[in-house]
Amino acid sequence: MDGASIGAMGNREDLLASAARCLQEKGYGRTTARDIATGAGVSLAAIGYHYGSKDALLVEALVEAMAKWGESIGVALSAATAVDDPKERFVRAWNAVRDGFAAHRGLWTVQFELLAGLDHLPGLSERLAAAQKEGRLGLAALFQGRTEVADTPEELARGVFYQSLLLGQAGQWLIGPELAPSGEQYLLGLSLVADDVLGAPKD
Repeated sequence: MDGASIGAMGNREDLLASAARCLQEKGYGRTTARDIATGAGVSLAAIGYHYGSKDALLVEALVEAMAKWGESIGVALSAATAVDDPKERFVRAWNAVRDGFAAHRGLWTVQFELLAGLDHLPGLSERLAAAQKEGRLGLAALFQGRTEVADTPEELARGVFYQSLLLGQAGQWLIGPELAPSGEQYLLGLSLVADDVLGAPKD
C-alpha cells in the first residue's frame, strides 16, 4: 500500500472518530459537516469522497459506537453474571446495563433524537433497519454470554425481547436516572406477565 492510500485510509478513520465525538458532544442535528472535517483535520470534500454525505458518515459513526458499547457492556455483563442462578444473572445483567448508561449518555440521546427525526432524513431509516437484525442477534448473544448466536427465529425473538427492554430502560433513564427499571423490577414483571400469558387457565 502506497503513501497516498495509507493517507486516504487515515483520513477515513479520522473522519469516523471525529463524527463519533461530535455525536457525543453535539448530537445529530447540531453537528455540521464542517465540525466533523475540522475535528478530523481534513477538507470538507473528504466527507463526500469517503462516505458520500455527512448523514451517511454520522450513521456509520453511530453504528460503530453501538458496537463499542456492546463490547464495553459485554465486559460488565461478564462480571455481573458470573453466578449459577439464572434469575440472579438476569437481575445483575440489567442492573449492569442501567448503571452503564451514564458513561454513554450522548450515544443514547442521539438514538432517540434520530428516531424522532427519521421522516426528515431520507435513507436513514433504511440504513438503521439494515443494522437492526445484526443488532438483535448481537443482543441475544450478549445477554446469553456468547460471542455470537445462529441466525434463527428463536435467537431473533430473544434479540427483539432484549432490545425492547433495553430501549425502554434507556428512555426512562434519560428522563431521570432514578426512573430506569432495575433488574429486580424487570424480573418481577417478567414473572407476572409469564404467569398471565403462559400460566395455567384460571377458573
